[in-house]
Amino acid sequence: MRAVVYEQYGRPDVLRVEDVPMPTPAAGQVRVKVAATSVNLSDWEGLRGSPAYARIGGLRHPAHRILGSDIAGVVEEVGEGVTRFRPGDEVYGDNLAMMGGFAEYALAPESAMAHKPAGLTFAEASTIPQAGAIALRGTQSAVVAGRRVLINGAGGGSGTFAIQLAKRLGAHVTGVDNAAKQAFMRSVGADEVVDYRRDDFTRTNQPYDLILDLVAHRSVFAYRRALAPGGTYRCVGGSVRALLRVVSVGWAVSRLTGRSMGVLLVNGGPTQFEPLAELCVTGDVRIHIERTFGLDEVPAALAHVGEGRALGKVVVVPSSANTTRTPAAT
Repeated sequence: MRAVVYEQYGRPDVLRVEDVPMPTPAAGQVRVKVAATSVNLSDWEGLRGSPAYARIGGLRHPAHRILGSDIAGVVEEVGEGVTRFRPGDEVYGDNLAMMGGFAEYALAPESAMAHKPAGLTFAEASTIPQAGAIALRGTQSAVVAGRRVLINGAGGGSGTFAIQLAKRLGAHVTGVDNAAKQAFMRSVGADEVVDYRRDDFTRTNQPYDLILDLVAHRSVFAYRRALAPGGTYRCVGGSVRALLRVVSVGWAVSRLTGRSMGVLLVNGGPTQFEPLAELCVTGDVRIHIERTFGLDEVPAALAHVGEGRALGKVVVVPSSANTTRTPAAT
């Protein structure tokens, strides 16, 4: 089978397309014929080996030769003990533990996958698992009608979902990203937009009840300054230095100021992303796919996301894959 592989951390030019052996599912695993794999910032981090946490399991060399975690496709073979799926089932999920999505076939644990809704194409379904779980977790407990919510990194995959989820709950939403994404964030539903290169969103006369930070780089004290009394700050992703400061200094700031500051913790598995998929099927939340790329174009796809140029989600589609919408069962 064809796959995009790499042996060392670096820029996209370390990637190459190769013919590799067809994988065989072990106990508890399924082999999926990949129809679509969405690109996440975690793929870019895994390619670069930066921040440092991207090297967990592979300090000097990548732990997985093939990147790509959010896959959608058709089960072709099941391993011993698999009971939830059988060959021919259409599935999707976040395969972060095993990766392998930038290929024609991928192995995944049964526990990571869910049955694909008939109302979504494979490409659409692949956008949901990781980005959707982050957006759901980041908004579900801290957003109520009338509150002011700021999403930093709002023009990407998780941010696009988070804007819509916060708006559904009645919040006033401010989206922060680069200048090229201002109009896009408004089209998704943001009430206000900020170009982080021009304006400092932490210096505001109207502090926020929730800050969901998808690209943490500023100091804990800057974030605290932008929070209203009783407000909540949660970050996911960003530099190791920024994350460690949130964990350590943020705890003390929380105790002293009555503002909750911490790292967003997201569990794995279908229960974390299936609720968003249901909202996408009903049309309550829209999926925004800016572009699709083939396997030969994975380096360009990763650069597009990693360099902050993607509007919403980017999806990789193997040339042999069918990503058309499957009809609902009758």
